[in-house]
This record gives sequence, structure tokens and C-alpha cells, in this order.
Amino acid sequence: MIKLGDITSARRIIAGRVHRTPLMSSMTLGRRTNTRLHFKAEVFQKTGSFKPRGAINKLSHLTEEARKMGVITISSGNQAQGLAYAASLFGVSATVVMPHTTPANKVNATKDYGAEVILTEGALLPTCLEIQEERNLTLVHPFDDPYVVAGQGTIGLEILDDLPEVDVVFVPIGGGGLISGVATAIKLKKPAVKIVGVEPIGASAMWQSLQRKAVVNLDKIDTIAEGLAAPFVGGLNLALVQKYVDELVLVSDDEMIQAMGLILERCKILTEPAGAAGFAALLFQKASIPSGSEVVCVLSGGNIDRSRLGHFLTRTK
Repeated sequence: MIKLGDITSARRIIAGRVHRTPLMSSMTLGRRTNTRLHFKAEVFQKTGSFKPRGAINKLSHLTEEARKMGVITISSGNQAQGLAYAASLFGVSATVVMPHTTPANKVNATKDYGAEVILTEGALLPTCLEIQEERNLTLVHPFDDPYVVAGQGTIGLEILDDLPEVDVVFVPIGGGGLISGVATAIKLKKPAVKIVGVEPIGASAMWQSLQRKAVVNLDKIDTIAEGLAAPFVGGLNLALVQKYVDELVLVSDDEMIQAMGLILERCKILTEPAGAAGFAALLFQKASIPSGSEVVCVLSGGNIDRSRLGHFLTRTK
């Protein structure tokens, strides 16, 4: 399990290598949801998502020999860019296995950060592990890794620093690295804060795993939020969610699109659907939140290409 010291150590390691992202309030959307609403804007993070935090912390703990050989990961986009950026800081070669359906903007951005991209129509992890063995690379797991979780947990420390009186934090869930880190950091410092995890209806690996009390592998994924489209969650992440997350709710694609449009219109912040999932859960009252609560929604990423953005925004009218 992750300790508070692991997260505070990660904060020291990533300092100066990532942005200290702002906590931004919205009176208009707060009135609409009967809360004092704040957005933790990881959309303004290096590479456009929270992912560099965990990747940098992980790479900082690799041996020199491992760094010389290089690293590999699986990703639908944000992890790819986060690891590619982190690898560039350490002078490490990075390989990323991505679904062949990954939006072009995320593929191109990953290449621009210096990583090799391998697109596959097959299962990501088996393909990744085969390449890892062939090339003797180190796997940087996108979520099921204690150093990655500790790195993502630095977001929780920043939320508490900026809003000590916070009552509720909404966090999107893909594989579970973000929420397990944020929940651990916050609960170990302020246990009374309510942590709400949010998944798409069409990619509910964590929700199903909680029901069965074991890691579930999804046979089918059906969501526009590729950033939350993990076919499974990590064992470490499941254990931390079981221990520290108070509630887990599901949102639809349309609800994420509506939330994304409102954030853009009212706050001038561009998110991808995955990044808007937390606010979607608040907006459509998926969790019971007392009126007037100090609420933070983590905007986990903003990497969306222009063509998809235009398509989504026409659906909000």
C-alpha cells in the first residue's frame, strides 16, 4: 500500500519538471450545482494531462542500466504522451503500444515528444509484454505501479494545500491510477473529505471489480472517453479504492459531452470527455452532495482533436 511519505517524496521529485496546476473556481456552475465549485485544471499540465506526474516519479527510481535499455507502456493517448515527455527528461528511449483507433492528435503528440509508437489491432498488454521481452525494456505500467500511483497522488496534496476546507472531490477513473493516488493522499491527511470516483457506463471496470471484489477484465468497451477506456484495473488500484474511495458512480457519454460543453462555455477551459467525467457526475446528481459543499472536480486531461471537438459540441446544442 502507498504511504503518505511516498507521495510527499514524489512531490519533491516532480517539482520543477511539471506545472503546479491551478485550482479554479466557477460561481456560475457552482450555483447550478448548489456547491462552491472548483476545478483542478490538469488540462494545463505538461502534455495536457496528469500523466507526467506518475511517469516522472517512476523513471526517477529506475536503475541506470534500466534507463539505458529503455521503457515501454500501453496507452490510448495521455499515458503515451506523459511517458514520452518524462523519458525525454531522463534521456531514456520510450516505446508506446497504442490501439489502432487512437485519435491522430494523440499519436502525433507522442511521436513529437520522441517516443516510438506501435499501433495494434490486438490486445494492448500482451502485445506490449511481447515487445518488452524481445527488447529487454522496462514496463512502466500506466496505473498498477506504486511509484505511478504516488506521483498521481501529488494532485491530492495540491488540492488540500489550495483548499483546506474541501468537502468532496470527484475523480475520473480509467485504470485507477489517478483516483487511487488522489484518494490516498487526501484520506491520509484529511479523512473526512468524501472521494467520489467516476467511470463511463461503457467502461466500468472498477465498478464491476468492486462488485465482485476482484479485478474484472471487460470483454467490451463502449465509450467516447478513450482516456477512461481501460479494459481492466490494477490490483493495487482496486485495493486502494476499496480502502479510500467513498462512492463510485457511472456517467453516460452524453452526460460527459454536456459537462465538457458547459466547462468550455462558462469557464473557457477545454477538456476531453474523460476530463469532464467528474463534473458530469456532479452536474447530473450521481452522488449525494450536501448543498453548499466545497467541491473539487479533477479535470484530468484536455487532449482532444479539433474534428472530434466540433462533433461533440454540435451534440450539446
